[in-house]
Amino acid sequence: MSKTMHRLTRILSMVPWVIANPGATVQEVCDRFGYSRSTLIKDLDLVFVCGLPGYGPGDLMIAYVDEEEVVIDMADYFSHSLRLSASEALALVAAAETLIATEQAPPALQSAVDKLTTALGISADETLAIEIEGEPALVTMLRDAAADGRVIDLTYTSLNKGETTRRPVEPWSVFLTMGNWYLSGFCRSAGAERVFRVDRIRSAVPTEERFIPNPEPPPPVLRYTPSEDDVRATIRLEPRAAWVADYYPVDIVSTDPFVIRFSASDPSVAARLLVRLGKDAELLEGVETAAATASLRRRVLARYEVTISE
Repeated sequence: MSKTMHRLTRILSMVPWVIANPGATVQEVCDRFGYSRSTLIKDLDLVFVCGLPGYGPGDLMIAYVDEEEVVIDMADYFSHSLRLSASEALALVAAAETLIATEQAPPALQSAVDKLTTALGISADETLAIEIEGEPALVTMLRDAAADGRVIDLTYTSLNKGETTRRPVEPWSVFLTMGNWYLSGFCRSAGAERVFRVDRIRSAVPTEERFIPNPEPPPPVLRYTPSEDDVRATIRLEPRAAWVADYYPVDIVSTDPFVIRFSASDPSVAARLLVRLGKDAELLEGVETAAATASLRRRVLARYEVTISE
């Protein structure tokens, strides 16, 4: 979660509680919400300039500390919990049950679902029918090949390099995550495990060659893990580009100015990021990344018949 979203979530939890507990002290609020005193004061200062559209003196909330008492007033719309519509609540139940089925959900989620289903009048034993789009034919074929232990002749376009290659792959499993289908398996060309995004597979043909399927294949790793062979780049980011540190696995070198160390298996990954960020990012170190960025910029500008000086 980004710093902004974390702060918003914290404030939206704190304000209704203070309204429901008049007379709460600074220490009580800090203890309950994990605040430091200085952070609480900053959040109250922000609440003080928030309110309803119009944003005149009578529309804004009042928030301040009065002799160690935290005071929040003119915020009656926070005094009652927002009520979900039946369709919104049902959508939450469906999403939560899906996550629970993966056995990766925190225990508190099941308790929350139980309360929600009780409020909706739904029995926990009832079957929830949801219509979803059937899986693509390619996914079905890959899943069958994995079950049969049949080697796949795969033509694939890499995201990092944009290269299309042909390779024999021993498929292990096919799974859906973050809205995309993936194939996990052993790439014989690379001599190692690989994860392929199905929508980047240009063709997949089952061969007559067989392999012995692993009854318990290792779980696929989707998050990039830096290695000693990576290309590294040190990048300074403007405040509005600080989201990069939440989205990518980077090392934060300093926060003022905001400097990160970016690692990737190919310099073109950092190059695409730098071109995307434009003036909001400056490459401080990384010879390979600098060359890749210059090359990418030339290719992009060439599409529009624009020339740049070195």
